[in-house]
Formats: sequence, C-alpha cells, structure tokens
Amino acid sequence: MQMPKLIACDLDGTLLLDGAQSLGLDTCTLIGRLLDAGVLFFAASGRQYTNLRRLFSPVQERIGYLCENGCVSFYQGRKLHQEHMDRSLGRELIHAIRQKEGCEVLVSGVMESYIQPKDMRFYYHMRDVVRNDVTIVPDILDTAEDYMKISAYEEGGIKDETYWKNRFGDRCTVVTGGNDWLDMMPPHVNKASALTHILSLLDIEPKECMAIGDNDNDAEMLRLVGFPVAMSTAKPEIRAIARARTDTVEHLFAQILSGARFTP
Repeated sequence: MQMPKLIACDLDGTLLLDGAQSLGLDTCTLIGRLLDAGVLFFAASGRQYTNLRRLFSPVQERIGYLCENGCVSFYQGRKLHQEHMDRSLGRELIHAIRQKEGCEVLVSGVMESYIQPKDMRFYYHMRDVVRNDVTIVPDILDTAEDYMKISAYEEGGIKDETYWKNRFGDRCTVVTGGNDWLDMMPPHVNKASALTHILSLLDIEPKECMAIGDNDNDAEMLRLVGFPVAMSTAKPEIRAIARARTDTVEHLFAQILSGARFTP
C-alpha cells in the first residue's frame, strides 16, 4: 500500500494507552509531518468534539474529527454531519441506565455532555480526568439538545455488556468504548457510517484509507478501509480484522513517513 490519503485513528486504547488522557508533543509532531506530506488525519473516537480539540491542540485546526462514535463529525471548523436518536428510545435508555446499580448516564450533545450524577465523583472524573465540557442538569430526561449518543459508565468496567445488547441491540447500536463505557447510538450508526460520509464529501475512496483501532467500536471502521491496523493489545476479534498490528501508533506513523510499504 502506498501512503494513505486519510488515516482515521481511535483514541482510547489506541493513541492513548494505559489510561492516558493527554498526547505527547512528539505524537502531534508526527501527525503534523503526515499532514505536511498530504495525508489527512481524523481522530475517530467516542469522545466529544471539544475534548478532542483540546487533546490535539498543536494541530487542532489542521485535522478532522469523527466524534461520539460516529454521531457527529467536523473538518476545518465545519460540521459535516450529525445523527439523531428517537427521543422516546433515548428516554428509555436513560431510565434503564439510572436503574442499574453502580451505573452513571452521560447524554452527549454536540459541544457538551450532560449528567445528573448519582455520585459527584462521576462529575469530577468527567471534568478533571476525561476533561469533557460537562454540565450537571436537574433532570437528565429534560436536556434541550436532541439525543445523539447515550452512554453508561461503570467504574471498574461494564459488568454485563450482554444484558444491554440483548435488551436494546435490535433498536440501537450498542458498543463498548473502553472498559468503563458502553455507548448507544441510533441504529446503523458507527465510526464506519460517519467515515463513509466524510470520504464522500472529500472524494476519497475507502481503499485509499488506513484505520487504527483496538475495540468493538472500531470494528466497522476497520472493515471499511483498505488498510486496517489493530493495536497489539486489541481484542482478538479486532486483531482478526486487521492486516497489520502495531505496539504504538507513533511507531506506525514513523514507518509511514519513512516510506515503508505495508503488506497483509
């Protein structure tokens, strides 16, 4: 494969390892060099847009953003697309998460997220560790924005992923986005559906792209592109999709910049 025209890269567990919540300057320098070489870079994450812009501060105006696991995307300051969830389904999801002991609910808006925490530690985690733009609301069922993505957070890891998929999987997309998170989006919405919108607007073929990921919410995106790469620590089913593996994204970027050819 020649140098890709576009790289879509997951964050947590991929570009951010071992629970890291910030990028090193060397990482952004490598991304800048890829951009200078004509490769477009899209951060492809379950995270919110404003959070991602802060993470990529040195190159934030030069890259694209595939946010909220495919619910909304931006490029050069312009919103490219946005998905919406049925309001009644969203309310049902919120009720179910709040009834589950130990679970907190996060409702994603375009520029901020909304919570009604059972435990204030959840608010401090979102504000100070994850560094979301987050607002506490008196009634999580009464947010002004349309629903896009609704997430369950369970400190220490989602304990019963199958329960959520069995209960709601026929009405919405249900994926894990890291050990502590389970994300629910409108039906058929995922990172691949968003990337398809993006590539159509930019007139780029999927076969000309590379995607990098490690978890369930990356699977469709990896299947879409011409060169899927999995982290060495990825789930076995994600590694099975990939044509290559890498220990760090930075190592992969350095290989691309050196002119290395990639083979299955």
